[in-house]
Amino acid sequence: MADNGTSNANREHKSSVFADFFKDRDRLLEMYGALKGISYPADTQVELVTLEDVLFQKQINDLAFVLDGRLIILVEHQSTLNSNIPLRMLIYIGREYEKLTNSRDIYRHKLLKIPKPDFILLYNGTEECPDEFELKLSDAFMEAPEIPDLLELKVKGYNVNDGHNPEILRHSRNLGDYAYFMALIRKNQEAEMPLAKAITAAIRKCIEEGIMADYLKKQGSEVENMLMTEFNIDVAKEVWMEEAREYGIEIGEARGKLETALEMIKDGFPIETASKYSGKSADELRRHIKSSGASQLPQ
Repeated sequence: MADNGTSNANREHKSSVFADFFKDRDRLLEMYGALKGISYPADTQVELVTLEDVLFQKQINDLAFVLDGRLIILVEHQSTLNSNIPLRMLIYIGREYEKLTNSRDIYRHKLLKIPKPDFILLYNGTEECPDEFELKLSDAFMEAPEIPDLLELKVKGYNVNDGHNPEILRHSRNLGDYAYFMALIRKNQEAEMPLAKAITAAIRKCIEEGIMADYLKKQGSEVENMLMTEFNIDVAKEVWMEEAREYGIEIGEARGKLETALEMIKDGFPIETASKYSGKSADELRRHIKSSGASQLPQ
């Protein structure tokens, strides 16, 4: 099985525990089969084609693989649900097709056959979230297209927190074990353990209980490093939101949340933080910035 863009990843792009654990062929096959209600034979061919720096900066939270004539983009998401995931998926699938095809072939008269896409989001955050949900690219359009589904991309979402989607977690022991491991870390944090200690204690307990035991025994120290990065990113986002609230109070809520959000972006806050604060989408904020004559839009 090819392992493109993961084991040889640029050092600046750190793998998440999810991506590292499920890049294993057997675990990946079991998990995807459980999501789809399919039992794949042991000899099923899987090609990993994960890309870097498309869905998330600095951290690889996604897996892309070709299986059974499909190109699957599968993402684990631990933070606040991001409404721009379908747009990011669109960018991702374009780069994948570009990578998987010969650039000269697209100019031939014969129809070029490509793998059918499948977009999946596994939600493992702390927000209230239904067991299953759907995100659509068309929700981002400024106006409804005259032709339905003229350009549509749908992302199927699953809540994989411990206690949700029990049938899926029962059919994929590895996904169930991973959900339990992450829940244990959060439970340790709720008991006011420092993050490093919460992670170490969860690793030790899981090994004792036979949960992800082989992986954690081999990758224990690396898992600690990856999880410290993952959880610190979430903490950073919480800090940004707290700063955003303080910023809004400082410059005056009377100006309105939209004006405050635009000032936040101007002063260097991430656009997603300003979006969360104002209740406006990132695209809406970009349009306001563009209409104001700004020469450079935030990314």
